[in-house]
Amino acid sequence: MDFLKRLFGSGNEGSRGKAKDRLKIVLIHDRTDISPQLLDSLRSEIIGVLTKYMDIDTQKIEIDLDHDEHEVALVANVPVLRIKRGKVDVDKE
Repeated sequence: MDFLKRLFGSGNEGSRGKAKDRLKIVLIHDRTDISPQLLDSLRSEIIGVLTKYMDIDTQKIEIDLDHDEHEVALVANVPVLRIKRGKVDVDKE
């Protein structure tokens, strides 16, 4: 009898776990359902910050959201041409 429970799982715990996993996936999708305009805005702001500290090749930048089963990662590939060494004027807000 224990073998069957392990094989098929106890109905309540298995259903609860599956429902929890589905909810996590839905929440991740809702949180990362980002419009192309918002992604372009994010890209522009990231480029603005990076250019304060380094020279970058803005034509070859790749920025995307990578969706995993339970999480999302911002993935950026930014070709750095030169690090700016010296005092950087950062806007104080």
